[in-house]
Amino acid sequence: MAHVAAVLFGLTGIFGALIHAGATVITVGRAAFAVAALALFALLQQRPLLRGLDRYKLCMVILSGLLLAAHWVTFFIAVKAGGVAVATLGFASFPAFIALLDMLVFRERIGAREAALLALVSLGLVLVAPSYGMGDRGTVGLLWGVLSGLTFALLAVANRRGARGMDALQVAFWQNLVVTLALAPFAAAGLGAPAPLDWLYLALLGVFCTGLAQYLFVKSLEGLNARSAGMIIALEPVYAIACAWWLFAQQPAPRMLAGAALIVIAIVLAARARAPAPLAPETAT
Repeated sequence: MAHVAAVLFGLTGIFGALIHAGATVITVGRAAFAVAALALFALLQQRPLLRGLDRYKLCMVILSGLLLAAHWVTFFIAVKAGGVAVATLGFASFPAFIALLDMLVFRERIGAREAALLALVSLGLVLVAPSYGMGDRGTVGLLWGVLSGLTFALLAVANRRGARGMDALQVAFWQNLVVTLALAPFAAAGLGAPAPLDWLYLALLGVFCTGLAQYLFVKSLEGLNARSAGMIIALEPVYAIACAWWLFAQQPAPRMLAGAALIVIAIVLAARARAPAPLAPETAT
């Protein structure tokens, strides 16, 4: 199940490239379809979505929902600007940002493993960058991807600190609802732009790459510890690059493959360092 979830998460960038709409429209469409799918699943499973939702948790869900919106918008901008592979690898820098946030905000000491993680991600991003000029679309896409990794790291920290005791399905539902409501006014002008095929892609992105992928990942934790499942999800960039290579002929250069290998190794190290506890719903793109 975890491998299927990783493939579905990896397809997020593919759908972002296929849909002929702006990043905000894609994000709203994805979140809206995810809300419908998660609500239906909660109804069928008779799982209440309001249980234990006090004022503090509601505020944390709103905050994390806004961070999720920022993460998705920046990620899809990265896909449009630099392609699937570059965007996904930029996003994959998030474990390094989590380590930095733990050090700067929570005053946690950085050990040898975290230092190696930061070094590997930094070197990997240097290798992935097509050039070092802002006139290169690939470089611009990579920077947006790194920004999506930063917002994802903030989301992970917010979920870790504020979503404890909440059901994963419940958190995912409310976060997606916040994304929909927060961005709908900005996407309203472009909602009529997507073609019928784009609406199909949006539905697939929301139902399968968001709702189903999250359910399968959480379900996989029943048979795997979080460390093992996290290392499987670390393959998400590999699946994304392979799909982009196959569908769009976006063949990565040897230098990009080397950078990708370093970033994936860093993600695996980060997953091995985690305690074997269930992961929050923000695990992947």
